[in-house]
Amino acid sequence: MSTQLSYEELATLMKRCAGLTVDPDMMQARPDSTFEEYGLDSLGLLAIVGELENRYGTPIEPGAESCKTPGDFLDVINTSLTGA
Repeated sequence: MSTQLSYEELATLMKRCAGLTVDPDMMQARPDSTFEEYGLDSLGLLAIVGELENRYGTPIEPGAESCKTPGDFLDVINTSLTGA
């Protein structure tokens, strides 16, 4: 199992946890666009963080649920998952 979360996996989580269909290629091309632009609110992001904590069996760094952009979120998540 990969310990790096990709834009594709994030898009899948956005669909599963918040019911949003997002093009992962668009997110990757525009990593500084806000979650708000995709329709994801703080509760949706919190649900994604919870899903990741359950999936990997480890707490995610505090503040991940406050990230404003996909790029920042992936940086925080991947740092948490790799322990860097």
